[in-house]
Amino acid sequence: MSHGPNGVRIGVITFPGTLDDVDAARAVRYAGAEAVPLWHADADLRAVDAVVVPGGFSYGDYLRAGAIAAQAPVMRSVIDGARRGLPVLGICNGFQVLCEAGLLPGALLPNTSLRFVCRQVEVEVVNPDTAFTRACAREDRLSIPVKHTTGRFYSPEPLDERQVVLRYAPGQNPNGSQDDIAGVSNAAGNVLGLMPHPEHAVDPLTGSADGLRLFESVAVERAGSVSPRLALSSGQARA
Repeated sequence: MSHGPNGVRIGVITFPGTLDDVDAARAVRYAGAEAVPLWHADADLRAVDAVVVPGGFSYGDYLRAGAIAAQAPVMRSVIDGARRGLPVLGICNGFQVLCEAGLLPGALLPNTSLRFVCRQVEVEVVNPDTAFTRACAREDRLSIPVKHTTGRFYSPEPLDERQVVLRYAPGQNPNGSQDDIAGVSNAAGNVLGLMPHPEHAVDPLTGSADGLRLFESVAVERAGSVSPRLALSSGQARA
């Protein structure tokens, strides 16, 4: 069994219709961990230390976005692992999948514009004490792109304030999300879902590297070692 430079293995799930698994795997490597491919029909999580449920249009968004993917064999294992403390990150369609699977509160509804939105937005860190935000400080602003049609977060029940992890900065809400919520966690803080795509913000050449902090946070936490950013800055090649 191979490992990344910091010894951490992070699984990246692929469903039929997933688009951003390759980008998510690249972000994992940039954070110094090994990206481990996980197939939707295989319940084996391959002894990973964390899981990324990436963006796309799993199963063509039939029924509801994320509804069919939430029933996949791999998700049964993800649900069991998350309940035991396994860190799980759901990005865009992955956020929808985690809500449908009951791992996160609320639901994602169509944008108020009823149109696909694709642009760079700023989000503010509200809770830096989750598995994926410990490399951030409260009120940090991260520049990360969004690209979705069904991204308006709604919860019929009030959320614990600690579960609101990211908010769109003032004037940046692209979809009409309730209370400008961009990302929420479960009560334990080991499961995070967000609509912006941090895997598309890991290199300054593409406009921002702010999204890398989310991947670094979980890589460092699972490794219990120094930040992989230091290893990268000392000359480790990015692939």
